[in-house]
Amino acid sequence: MERLITKLLLVSILAGSSVMAQNIYERNCVPCHKDLPTSLGQMFKEYLLIYSSEKFVKAGIKHYLRNPSKSISVMSDLFIDTYGIKKKTTLSPEELDEAIDIYWEKFKVFDKLK
Repeated sequence: MERLITKLLLVSILAGSSVMAQNIYERNCVPCHKDLPTSLGQMFKEYLLIYSSEKFVKAGIKHYLRNPSKSISVMSDLFIDTYGIKKKTTLSPEELDEAIDIYWEKFKVFDKLK
């Protein structure tokens, strides 16, 4: 019995540590987008086409996540009519900045162009 409790405790700790290992972007952004036909990478390209620089892309994303509306979305009307507008973020300003910074680093193309 004691051995079973030890194994259960170990499994719980390992499961918890894997959740803790994920960053704020992986915990809060990826799960909501995984079932959409447009990937986060494709959405990043849309933001980049419209806003063109790191400063403006990040500001555009932050503004949208704080005040989601069809009029400021970078997605097509068809996409929004089909999948709707996301709910306002529940992340704190610091968490939102961190998630957006991770998103930028993951998908930025500037350092990848040769």
